[in-house]
Amino acid sequence: MSVKSPPSKRPRKLFVESTTHCNLTCRMCVKQTGDHAMTEGNLSPATFEKLHPLFPGLEALILSGIGEPLMNPHLEQFISQARERMGERSDGGGWIGFQTNGVLLDRDRALALARAGVDKVCISLDAVSPDTLGHIRGGADIASLERAIAALCDARAVRPGLQIGIEFVAMRDNLAELSGVLKWGAERGANFAIVTQCLPYDKAIVGETSYDPNTNIAVEFFKPWKERAAREGVDIDRYFEVLWKYYKTKTEDDWRIYDFIEEMKKAAADKDIFINIVELLKRDEGWYAQVEEIFADASKVADEVGLELTLPEVLPKGERHCEFVENEGMFVAWDGQVHPCYFLWHGYRCFINGREKFVTPRVFGDLAQTPALEIWNDPAYVEFRRSVAAYDYPFCSDCNLGKCCDYVQAEEFEQDCYINNEPCGDCLWCKGVFNCLQ
Repeated sequence: MSVKSPPSKRPRKLFVESTTHCNLTCRMCVKQTGDHAMTEGNLSPATFEKLHPLFPGLEALILSGIGEPLMNPHLEQFISQARERMGERSDGGGWIGFQTNGVLLDRDRALALARAGVDKVCISLDAVSPDTLGHIRGGADIASLERAIAALCDARAVRPGLQIGIEFVAMRDNLAELSGVLKWGAERGANFAIVTQCLPYDKAIVGETSYDPNTNIAVEFFKPWKERAAREGVDIDRYFEVLWKYYKTKTEDDWRIYDFIEEMKKAAADKDIFINIVELLKRDEGWYAQVEEIFADASKVADEVGLELTLPEVLPKGERHCEFVENEGMFVAWDGQVHPCYFLWHGYRCFINGREKFVTPRVFGDLAQTPALEIWNDPAYVEFRRSVAAYDYPFCSDCNLGKCCDYVQAEEFEQDCYINNEPCGDCLWCKGVFNCLQ
């Protein structure tokens, strides 16, 4: 979606939450915390019917959300109705798919889904080691996932173009298994793989993240300053020790450190680069180099086994792109409320770069009260999408004031420091950190 292009009169992609019920207890899932505002429920046929006017010309329908789609007994009905109205892909119609933990997917269910017209099924697979998998996804086991992929392979006899994918949530606990997971999936018939970083919803998971909290722009800016400090004998690692000293007790070396960092901060500000001094000084270059090596090996393996691979960034992008808005996606919760993206789909607490963040869902309408196309074309929703695509908001996650900023820390977001009403300054989706089926 270009900022200058006229707004589309209908969404191109539709993300519909089949259910919030789930049969597993995954340790990194928002549902395993006590700080989310989600209610349990299944998408009803009556609510799904209200989406029918959106299906002609739709590029993609993704029937996933917080829960396990296979727990909705109407899933095949939804797919069949959408397929009829979207047309077959061979005739230019859009694709239909969903993500699943795979535990409930047996041969009969896979065949029913194929007959209904599903195109893509992506199975969560975070490890092939039984101990690691059991630690990450409580209730999952390798035998069930192997059965699920085999069932989908059999279903290709009914729907030859059916694509089978695997999704891997990258954490420090399981990164070493990534290449093995890709080989395992490809050997059993998977076509594609999606790797995403982990968003911690619980403080206990914060240490599991494997991505750099600093943007690539911030790191590139910092490198020559770090090299200069080394050449000039300025021990910038002592900056925070020096910062809190009473000014009369600062030594000459202390002042050199203080002045050096202040000069660096001013240079960043002059170039409109957001930097977080704490995160830059403590970044573990060795670890992030190791993650890059793991991802490079994964890419090599994917090429060897013929797997289409989507990897996340290790260094978040400084140039932002919201694929949800740019690809004109519309998000519908199981209860019929309409949202703009994954980040603002539900109410929850999370930790961004270790800082606690409260997210309030952004609702633009309710299908029980307003037709879907009216919601999409409502001036407030159109303006929201336009403003997001302008990317004129701060990099909150890279700001030195993040932990004490009233705008960021507020439980009810009103505006950011640029006086924008879109709470996107703290979003990591548009920096390439998280991936999903879309």
